Amino acid sequence: MAGVKKSIQEINERIKKGEAVVVTAEEMIGIVAEHGAEESARRVDVVTTGTFSPMCSSGAFLNLGHTKPKIRASKVWINNVPAYGGIAAVDVYLGATEPCVEDPLNKIYPGEFRYGGGHVIHDLLAGRKIHVYMEGYGTACYPNKVVEKELSLTEMPNAILCNPRNAYQNYNCGINLSDKTIYTYMGVLRPHGENVTYCSAGQLSPLLNDPYYQTIGLGTKIFLGGGVGYVTWYGTQHDPTVPRGENGVVKGGAGTLFVMGDLKQMRPEWLVGVSMLGYGCSLAVGIGIPIPIVNEDMARFTAVSDDEIYAPVVDYSYEYPMATGKIVQEVSYGDLKRGSVIVNGREIPASPLSSYSKAREIAETLKTWIQKGDFTLGEAQMKLPGYELMHHGK
Repeated sequence: MAGVKKSIQEINERIKKGEAVVVTAEEMIGIVAEHGAEESARRVDVVTTGTFSPMCSSGAFLNLGHTKPKIRASKVWINNVPAYGGIAAVDVYLGATEPCVEDPLNKIYPGEFRYGGGHVIHDLLAGRKIHVYMEGYGTACYPNKVVEKELSLTEMPNAILCNPRNAYQNYNCGINLSDKTIYTYMGVLRPHGENVTYCSAGQLSPLLNDPYYQTIGLGTKIFLGGGVGYVTWYGTQHDPTVPRGENGVVKGGAGTLFVMGDLKQMRPEWLVGVSMLGYGCSLAVGIGIPIPIVNEDMARFTAVSDDEIYAPVVDYSYEYPMATGKIVQEVSYGDLKRGSVIVNGREIPASPLSSYSKAREIAETLKTWIQKGDFTLGEAQMKLPGYELMHHGK
């Protein structure tokens, strides 16, 4: 690097003084194309990213408040959605993919999965009261055995969004090469490879702009669900060893993030319950991560474009469920976002499960927060696994 080196502390001082230059990852592509990575690293301090899509490994720790007399709530239902009570007293964990108890699931195929944990989280943020039913086995200190009450988010002592696996760094494209329609978490896939679905913001997606996790790590401060959150660990299934292109960008699902934040500060438009036909319930999560341009490498990484990012097309009728690891081929996000891809010599329509317009809105919102001095950068206290790969030339 030709002498371009900035610390996060220096960038934060510029943010506090209103002097920081902040652009979105979309804008950074043109800046680097015009000025080169070195000069762009001098000019730009922060690049903002964004993604908004279903993220199944999500949920919330809720404290439902003590009752009179007190109860050790070992079994809990919230709006008839089971929550996990095996924690302590009135602490529960509500998973985004848990359906309500009367849901017929896929008994009438394909099931509609109209209401689940993700919808409860959205209802809480929308200001709606929820119905809570708790059962306990009774102890000297917690004698109550049954409690039923209505509760709002503001009445809860604590509510913490806690998502073990979010913001996947790239992902599969789904296709169906069988002779019947299938219903998957990648959406409805028509037979004989008649459509392809994908789920990533591509050039705006956080981890695709920091492919070796040089700045995103434990303690990174982020936009989460419309409020402020943090990366608290690497996500479950985090795998940085996925094959990479010459630009360092992974060619399949790789890094993931464990994220947390105060649910009470979040907004309903950025945490939305999702019903996936024939598959189940989920939660669409909005995440935006600011990337400090500490050197020329980061300027180059954040200028990656959709045409330079490739995803594997995977057959969800056999190869995915049987875990064969086989892919049909790779396609670029440029082609995916243009609406069709060539697979096995045939043009096939492509549609997203994620919202690029919402991802852009998140990146722009985060940019505004930083420009106003309302949001400073959190420096990672520990690097994510895979950080060392860049330095090994892999």
